[in-house]
Amino acid sequence: MTECMRMAFFVCAVCLLSFTAVSCPGKNAAGNPLSDSFEIKYTDIVPGETSVALKAAVTLITHRTDMATPDYTGRSWDDYIRDFNSLYPNIQVSVEALTDYDAATTRMLDRGNWGDIMMIPALEKKQYSRYFVPLGTVEEISRTIRFADQFAYDGRVYGIASAGNLQGIIYNKRIFHEAGVMKLPKTPDEFLMVLRLVKLHTKAVPLYTNYAARWPLDQWDYYTTVTATGDSGFLNYTLPRKKNPFADSGSGSGARNVYRILYQAAAEGLIEEDFTTTDWEGCKGMMNRGGIAAMALGSWAFTQVQSAGGNPADIGYMPFPMQIDGMQVACARPDRSFAVNVRSKGVRKLAALIFIKWMVENSGFQYNEGELPVLLSDSKLADVYEAFEKSEIMEDAAAPDGEEGLLDRLNADSGLGIGQGGAGRMQELIEHAVAGDMSFAAIMDDWNERWSRAQEQNGISAH
Repeated sequence: MTECMRMAFFVCAVCLLSFTAVSCPGKNAAGNPLSDSFEIKYTDIVPGETSVALKAAVTLITHRTDMATPDYTGRSWDDYIRDFNSLYPNIQVSVEALTDYDAATTRMLDRGNWGDIMMIPALEKKQYSRYFVPLGTVEEISRTIRFADQFAYDGRVYGIASAGNLQGIIYNKRIFHEAGVMKLPKTPDEFLMVLRLVKLHTKAVPLYTNYAARWPLDQWDYYTTVTATGDSGFLNYTLPRKKNPFADSGSGSGARNVYRILYQAAAEGLIEEDFTTTDWEGCKGMMNRGGIAAMALGSWAFTQVQSAGGNPADIGYMPFPMQIDGMQVACARPDRSFAVNVRSKGVRKLAALIFIKWMVENSGFQYNEGELPVLLSDSKLADVYEAFEKSEIMEDAAAPDGEEGLLDRLNADSGLGIGQGGAGRMQELIEHAVAGDMSFAAIMDDWNERWSRAQEQNGISAH
C-alpha cells in the first residue's frame, strides 16, 4: 500500500468529517440539542477500563456465518470472544449467526426478544429508533469514528460500522493469466472482453452472479454512486432529484453502464450455466480452486475467498472497471454496523456497548478481515488494496438534515430499492437477459419511468 493511497483515504475521511460537523451540529432537524438525551454513549466507553468487573450475558446476532464454523481459517467469533474475556471475564457473549440475514432479522425485530447486539439489516432509517438504542450524536461520534453518519437519523447515531470496505471486483489471478489477460480492465467494455477470454480459454465461470443467494446482487447498486459518477453527493443529493438517472450519459460511466455489464454478461452466457442454483458458501472455495474468474463483491469478501482453499495467492481484488475523466474511483462504504437492542436494559445494555467498542477499536477485526479501519486514528491498511494505489477513494455523503428519509421514500414508491435491498431488480435483469425477452434499453426505460413517478409522488422537481 503506497503512502499516496493512504493519504488519499485519510484526507477523504477528514473531508467527510468536516462536512458532517457543519451539517449536524449536535442538534436534530428541529434544532433541539441532543447530547442530554443519552443514558450512555459510545464515547463514554473505554475498553479495559469501563466496568471491568461487570457481570452480564449478551447475545450477538450476526450475518458472519463463516466465522461461527469450526473450519473457518481466519479468526472466529470464539477467538474474538476469548480475547475479549481476557479483559472482561464476567461478560458472556453468545453468537447467533444467520443465513438469509435481512429476512430473518426483520422477523426477529418485530418480535423484539432477539438478544442484545445486532448487525443492522436493511431498514428505513426512520425505523432505527424503534429497534435500537441511540449511541450518541453524529457530531460526537464522527470525531473518532468513520461512517457514523451512515447509520444515523435526526442527528442520532444508532449503529457503529464493524468495518469499512472498498467496492471493486474479486478475481482469480491465475485464471485471468490463463485467459491471456495481461493487465486489469479499466472500462466496462474491457471487462466484458476479459470475461469472453475466460470463457474461450478456460473452464472457469467468467462472472459468478450469486443469483440464488440474492443479497450479493445488491453490490451492483453500490457501484452506481461514487464509483460510476465521481460525485460523493450522488446517492443522497443528486439521485433524488435527477431526471432519468438510468439514461445513457454518453461517457461510458454512470449507473446505466454498471448495469450494462451484468446484463451483457448474462446475455452472452458469461455467467453460471444454471444461475438459479448458485451457492454462496460454496462459491468461495470454487473461486479459490479456479472454478470462478470474477465476482462482484466488496473487499470484505477477499479474505473469505482466500481462506476457502489452498490457493490464497491466486485471489486478487481490483477496482471496478469504470473511469471518470480517466481516473478510477473507489467508493469506501461501511460494512454492517453493530447496534444495541432498545429493549436491552441495565448491565446488558452496558455489556453490549462495551463489546461493540472493543470489537471496533481493539480487536484487530478490520485488519484481520482485510477491511478498512473504522477508527479515524487507525492507519493500518491491508495488502488487499494494492491494486487501488492509483484510484481515488471517496465516500457517499450522508443525506442533508431533514432529508434522511427521502431516498427511502423514493425507493419504496418506485419499488427499485436502489442500494436498499434492490437485489430483486438484478435478478429480473439477469432473467430477461438470459431469456432475451426484454432489451436492456427497455429495462432502463422502465426504471426511469418508475423513478420519475416516485419523484412526482414526493413533490420533487427533477432536473
